[in-house]
Amino acid sequence: MNPVVGLDVSSGESEVQAFLDKGKPYGKSFKVSHTNESLEVLFHFLRKIENESGQKPTVILEATGHYHTPVIQFLEEHNYLYIMVNPLLSYQAKKSSLRKVKTDAVDAYCLCELFYKEELEPYKKRGTQLLNLRNLTRQHETLTGLYVQAKLQFNAILEQVFPEYKGVFGDMYSKVSLHTLLEYTTSESVLKVGESELADRIASLCTSRSECWANERAKKLIEAAKRNPFKSTLYQSHLIGLEMYIQMLLQYQEHLAKLDDQIDALAGEIKEYKIIQTIPGIGEKIAATIISEIGEIERFNHPKKLVAFSGIDPSVHSSGKFTATINRITKRGSSRLRHALYMAVLCGIRGSRNKKLKAFYDKKREEGKPFKVAMIACTNKLVHWIFALLKSKETFLDLA
Repeated sequence: MNPVVGLDVSSGESEVQAFLDKGKPYGKSFKVSHTNESLEVLFHFLRKIENESGQKPTVILEATGHYHTPVIQFLEEHNYLYIMVNPLLSYQAKKSSLRKVKTDAVDAYCLCELFYKEELEPYKKRGTQLLNLRNLTRQHETLTGLYVQAKLQFNAILEQVFPEYKGVFGDMYSKVSLHTLLEYTTSESVLKVGESELADRIASLCTSRSECWANERAKKLIEAAKRNPFKSTLYQSHLIGLEMYIQMLLQYQEHLAKLDDQIDALAGEIKEYKIIQTIPGIGEKIAATIISEIGEIERFNHPKKLVAFSGIDPSVHSSGKFTATINRITKRGSSRLRHALYMAVLCGIRGSRNKKLKAFYDKKREEGKPFKVAMIACTNKLVHWIFALLKSKETFLDLA
């Protein structure tokens, strides 16, 4: 016998269906919650299947973000072999049925049938360090997106209250600039205090710069206040929003700085991170994203599999004598990895930081390839380099 247990995982619970062998379902499906008590019920059910068939059943389930995490931990603690399948694969298997039925019980049943139809490999567990690094980089990406949106909203309000402020500081979103604007939100509040008081306050906020620099910023702020055409009495609601967004920007900057430190500390302990950084054009954040999204390179035995995981492999469409010549990339893999690789190529060819990649890009352009096609070709080339480096544990200079 070859027993299998299919789990259709959802938020907080799973549907369970068992097969003793191909075409031999065992009982009816039932639900278990992702709690200690319910998982113990699942454990006794697995033992019952083992006693009935004479061997431990394999558990098959779909990858469902983070919902399957407690189930996976439970299976690992009790040494059960489990297979995690791509939802696209199970979806295609369900489409083979003539009837269009979508329930948790049917999904669990289809997973068991898929186990006997396909040659599936056991799930390869990810390392804790790379998983933690992936979580940190994803949190950084999400927080950066919120920070950018807050900057856009802040800029929109500032243009309606104090547009002339933009030229006072070189970086309008620096801590010195935001704290200054938080204290002197309107042109009237700036004009009420003297230039010397403004200079002293700016100097206290930025002790690393000279007094001359603070005096110049104070002078520019006074001039900007005199040119400002808006009166604060007409925009009280805008002023409240401006102060709120300033505080949000400062908080985002603080949280992003903490995440940067955590990412740098964790990534510094990973050897593969330093190897990736030897490729010109790949900085700290891009390297951390690439290595955390790829995970253990042992999961891939060929560079084309890593290309497919990145979603930059070309789609293929052929029927009879027709073969499509315009094929887009599949975009089936990790979107974060694909974006990081694209940014690495962009940084590499800009300013010819990566001379080998820039030469390859120029070659594709000379062949008449459009910009995007040439960029994807360079991204594909970069993935092959990354695969070779991680497999051989060598640096980019050694590979060259």
